[in-house]
Amino acid sequence: MELLVDISKKFEGFELAVSFEVNNETLGFLGASGSGKSLTLRGIAGLITPSRGRIILNDRVLFDSERGINLPAQKRSVGFLFQNYALFPHLTVAQNIAFGLQKLPKKEQVRRVEEKLTMTQLEGLGSKYPYQLSGGQQQRTALARALAIEPDVLLLDEPFSALDNHLRSQMEKELIETLSNYKGITIFVTHNLEECYRVCDKIAVMEAGQAVTCGSKEDIFLNPQKVSIARLTGCKNISKCKAVSSSNAVMAADWGCSLDVDQPVSPQSTHIGIRAHQIHFVKDLSLKNTFPCWVADVAETPYQTTLYLSLNTPPANSNQYHIQVKLNKDKYLDSLKQRPLPWLVHLAPEYLFLMKD
Repeated sequence: MELLVDISKKFEGFELAVSFEVNNETLGFLGASGSGKSLTLRGIAGLITPSRGRIILNDRVLFDSERGINLPAQKRSVGFLFQNYALFPHLTVAQNIAFGLQKLPKKEQVRRVEEKLTMTQLEGLGSKYPYQLSGGQQQRTALARALAIEPDVLLLDEPFSALDNHLRSQMEKELIETLSNYKGITIFVTHNLEECYRVCDKIAVMEAGQAVTCGSKEDIFLNPQKVSIARLTGCKNISKCKAVSSSNAVMAADWGCSLDVDQPVSPQSTHIGIRAHQIHFVKDLSLKNTFPCWVADVAETPYQTTLYLSLNTPPANSNQYHIQVKLNKDKYLDSLKQRPLPWLVHLAPEYLFLMKD
């Protein structure tokens, strides 16, 4: 399976221009609201017509502006799970699932409906109507309908956005299990970075109508190449930087310290970053990139503590801090909170990454 997308379309005050390639895997579109994620899905599905470009699925041309090819949505072998599920209220669960199968023999329609009811754990609910279902059951019905046509590409547009946290977690696990038995390409749109990481093999980061990067989820999270990508993937600690005399050291201007890094410093390196959960507290000041620190502020959730730290000098107020550190709340309460200040914080060279603006 291979999908090649290279399209653009102008809207009032916005231009979509995306180019990417995806093979037999799950690709996540990660980006802020309004970045063009859902528009890209609609272009692939044939629900909007790009101004230019091409879409090729398994050597079959779905759209080509130069050649005047634009297959209608029903001929693209693309399944679409909408954000609001878009179930037909006057049809039963079974009828909703069978909606795209009218051209098949009745026996084959029944077989596929029964198969998808089982796959999505909806056995016994085929005669129910959407209003009689829970939110999770509606979502599974919509997913079963999208899969019933046995599409080569499955498009999922924020499928968990209408669910509460408990049901969202449950449905995410069920989706991952369902996708493990799906042989086609999946494109999954979300603005939840942790969800994207768990569900997807590969990630495309969307920004202002463009896919600014596309690669393995490990590369995107561990080594973002641009400041905007680091921010979209949840990095809280970013500083301007410039090279110093050593080829593997930089001055972090916003943090007021010099740092050794594991990667060569290039003239294009304008910023340095480290993720909040990869910063550690130590007792040995001789370790590279270790600094005395003071707590400017503390934020807590039921299970996690975020510390806002001032490096090298005590803060004048709660807003005067350099970096954020996230750690398990029990670890903070049991082994750190009672220590006298200053503590020693370690920014390990292997966790630091360099970026361009």
